Amino acid sequence: MRIALHGRKFSKESFPYVKTIAKKLMDNGHEIFITDVCAKENRAEAKAYLQSYPQINILESLEPIDFFFSLGGDGTLLETVSLVGAMQIPILGINLGTMGFLATTAKSDIESALNLFFDGQYELEDRALLHLNSNTELFEGQNFALNEVAILKRDTSSMIIVRCFIDGEFVNTYWADGLMVSTPTGSTGYSLSCGGPLVLSQSESFIITPVSPHNLNVRPLVVSDKSEISFEIEGKGRSFLISLDSRSHTVNSTVKISLTKGDFTAKLVKISGSNFFDTLRNKLNWGQDVRN
Repeated sequence: MRIALHGRKFSKESFPYVKTIAKKLMDNGHEIFITDVCAKENRAEAKAYLQSYPQINILESLEPIDFFFSLGGDGTLLETVSLVGAMQIPILGINLGTMGFLATTAKSDIESALNLFFDGQYELEDRALLHLNSNTELFEGQNFALNEVAILKRDTSSMIIVRCFIDGEFVNTYWADGLMVSTPTGSTGYSLSCGGPLVLSQSESFIITPVSPHNLNVRPLVVSDKSEISFEIEGKGRSFLISLDSRSHTVNSTVKISLTKGDFTAKLVKISGSNFFDTLRNKLNWGQDVRN
């Protein structure tokens, strides 16, 4: 297989794991490629080592690649999804950081997880994406998100007013620092930190969650992912931020936006034996109670 590795600058502590991954791939007869971003952001020993493999320009076709390995945390995996886009190349997330709901393969499990991967003991999970529709070109065609789309106030400006509609029907006016719509995958991310619910990845839904709302009776809302969610934005400031996962763009109130379910998915590799509830218990410290 032809496997591409993507990551940002590797720390001195994490680089040995990168070497382990590359060696396992070579020992099993697979071709290794490195994204040009990964090669450029690493220096000295890491750069010399990584440049021994062919580089992929992320602006060119990725068709020859069979799998992407995302080396880092959830942010790196989200970036890998944006690179792959509609090509839907399967992505295995290997967590070289600490917290990770998407990059679920821990450093201590790398060798065993790769052995299972080489033996074909994995499945591909289709994760729904959000698609941003707008009356002006935004995000250079990469107008999709795996975790969430957020409308946010800029810097320290006053709160914004967001009128929300579902399939053309008025839902609510949110007076807040922002409003986000997340996928089930994104329910463990920004949405969770703003009080949103945990939603299983196979649930066919979107979650509308206000960011620091100025009326306490406003709560997150779970809606069908077959809905079209549209917005009208007001505020004392003349511009706002639209954020797609880790990417953001400044817009003004003349921009009209709506969200629908993407027409393609992100394909994440799930190694046999991994379990979403295990991940929740480990990451959120569930069950750490003397009564258990």
